[in-house]
Amino acid sequence: MQKREIFLTVLSLMMTIVLQGCLVAAVGAGAGTVAYMRGDLEAVEAKDIDAVYAATKKAAEQLELKVSSDTKDALSAEIVARDAQDKKITIKLKSTTEDTTQISIRVGTFGSETTSRLIHDQIKKNL
Repeated sequence: MQKREIFLTVLSLMMTIVLQGCLVAAVGAGAGTVAYMRGDLEAVEAKDIDAVYAATKKAAEQLELKVSSDTKDALSAEIVARDAQDKKITIKLKSTTEDTTQISIRVGTFGSETTSRLIHDQIKKNL
């Protein structure tokens, strides 16, 4: 009987951990939401990809980031830049609907929440 209780307790804890990630994804599904997970800042903006792309390019210029790669099509875009400490910054945009764009920002290898939020705030100011 005690083994069964331990098993159920461990199973319950594991399910809580696994489902927590699903809850964050579900909460982050609406426009205007921001979440920082595993080194990436993920945001959804209620603007079309062209507006978010223009705002992102302007933010990179305002923050004095050196853009090394810049690609865009009707459904997605990616801007790769370097900051003053030569950290690689990758900003990915994905059109999720006609008027909604998903933004993903990664700074360096392991991510930097502070820098990612600073970049995202600058993008939002330009929208």
